Amino acid sequence: MRPLTEEETKTMFEKLSKYIGENIKLLVDRPDGTYCFRLHQDRVYYMSEKILKLTTNFSRDKLISVGTCFGKFTKTKKFRLHITALDFLAPYAKGFGVAAKSTQECRRVDPMSIVVFHQADVGEFIRSEDTLT
Repeated sequence: MRPLTEEETKTMFEKLSKYIGENIKLLVDRPDGTYCFRLHQDRVYYMSEKILKLTTNFSRDKLISVGTCFGKFTKTKKFRLHITALDFLAPYAKGFGVAAKSTQECRRVDPMSIVVFHQADVGEFIRSEDTLT
């Protein structure tokens, strides 16, 4: 397990910024402690520094995973997010989802049409129906 190189960090943060923008800093400097990203077998793990210190007791070949897997680097050095990162990204991303219609179709649809499927929290609409605009 090692820290990410500058190039790996840049690639990962560019991918994360597409979803949560400037809120990336909130992932690292949290009120409950400092968290970090570490690379192990082409996978990026997110963990607290307390957990990171405990991993030094294990050799690399014995360590399978630690923390939460945020994603993995492909052989072409592209970063792919894993579904396990969703719980950490969802609170910082408004409208985290997939477009249901193209941009051209969105301009012509009626106001009650579905434009984006919200993947992070399906029940949010029901819980906050009164406050949505």
